[in-house]
Amino acid sequence: MKSKSVVVIGAGIGGITAATHLAQRGIKVIIVEKNSHAGGRCDRISRAGHHFDTGPTLLVMPLLYEAEFRALGITMRERLDLQPVDPTYRLVFDNGSQLSLTSDMKSMQEQLEAFEPGSFQGFLQYMNEGHRHYRLGIEKLVNRDFRKLSEFFALENIPLLYQLKPLVNHYGNMSAYFDDPRLKAAFTFQDVYMGLSPFEAPATFSMMPYTELAHGVYYPRGGMYSIVEALMDLARKAGVEFIFDTAVQQIDANSTYARGIILGNGQRLEADAVLANADLPYVYKDLLPDDDLANSLTRKRFSCSVISFFWGLDKTYETLGPHTLFLADDYRENFERIIRDLSLPANPCLYIHAPSRLDPAMSPRGQDTLIAIVPVGHMSENVEQDWTELRDEARRQVFRRLATLGIADLESHIKFEIAFTPLSWRKRYNLMKGSTHGLCHNLTQLGYFRPHNRHSRYHNLYFTGASTHPGTGMPTAMVSGRLSAQRILDDFQIQL
Repeated sequence: MKSKSVVVIGAGIGGITAATHLAQRGIKVIIVEKNSHAGGRCDRISRAGHHFDTGPTLLVMPLLYEAEFRALGITMRERLDLQPVDPTYRLVFDNGSQLSLTSDMKSMQEQLEAFEPGSFQGFLQYMNEGHRHYRLGIEKLVNRDFRKLSEFFALENIPLLYQLKPLVNHYGNMSAYFDDPRLKAAFTFQDVYMGLSPFEAPATFSMMPYTELAHGVYYPRGGMYSIVEALMDLARKAGVEFIFDTAVQQIDANSTYARGIILGNGQRLEADAVLANADLPYVYKDLLPDDDLANSLTRKRFSCSVISFFWGLDKTYETLGPHTLFLADDYRENFERIIRDLSLPANPCLYIHAPSRLDPAMSPRGQDTLIAIVPVGHMSENVEQDWTELRDEARRQVFRRLATLGIADLESHIKFEIAFTPLSWRKRYNLMKGSTHGLCHNLTQLGYFRPHNRHSRYHNLYFTGASTHPGTGMPTAMVSGRLSAQRILDDFQIQL
């Protein structure tokens, strides 16, 4: 019997993972990628001996990574040289106070009690809740592929309404554990990982600060892109074929069936199934015939974006740790400006990453590599947005923040700068509205309500990636790839 074939659009984490699962079961898989290399938004930029990750800059949820690598037939630590990052972050507040998030409970107790007497007990209770949310969230939501509404609203899931607190606001929930607004911010800023405001995120997401402190945060030698390289190696060994520097013009489909894809040069690639790893709203809008579903996707909530600066410096700043986060007192106003006004806050929260503290090979000797990330609203035709002006203001805010730590000369030591705005994210990775995390992860766009991994009309067209279930992030992209591969194999009647 002739072996089945699948063509994959996009060499992101989800696409590579799915392709490997499929190829390992004898399916012929070709991945077509418009850029010159794999990774999608989990990209790497190298220049003059400086190396930058454009996507995630730290490995969180290690247990999920371990499970997904095992599913591919290998252990994570066989392929990645991981070093623990502890403290995970240094948090800096407007009044100059600082908090180092660490798994050292004695240190956490001393620090927290200095902020708010009695708060360490609240912290322990919050971690206990986070443990419950993590365990149930991974088991009941993340690792499940909800193909029917009845699977999501099954009787056994009803207790999740109070066990996971999906209807409770995350920031509001913090009042049960802390009074100090700085501590409330310290344990909710992780919602930005999902492109969400903690003022609208469900309290379920307490699972993120929990996993960081309980399971650890790691940094792979060579940067986060080494995860992409490990997955690429597994894919090639399984027999996956890659075609780079090749754009897909459209998905070739009739009224009920996807026949394959048409490339930018007019060439057709036929396959028994098509798996799209490109940004889901982009796929519907640009690669498929216009229909009501494509229009409804553009009306869904999109995540925020970021302005990112990648700086090669001619001197080192050893006082700057690997992960520094500035959290503003006007925390709510920050998210209102980003989510509601689709702009840049007047006093933005922002993040600085110095990868050379963890891997000296990320910079030339005696020099430094810095990444600054400033959350900002996504693109909109209904709001006036001057991205050059917003980029320049974001840069000024980074320099202002660093000066509060005694780093006042950084601008004069920049050898080169590469800057990404939402325009860059859209052009480079086809992310609609420049939304770096895809569709928003609010309650009505999670679980069964998030776009499914198979098209409702073209039953041999499948999806994987940030805007499908379970959502954004590198480990969840691996889950998404596995779930999509399972769906294809089920339809092909092949066992995973």
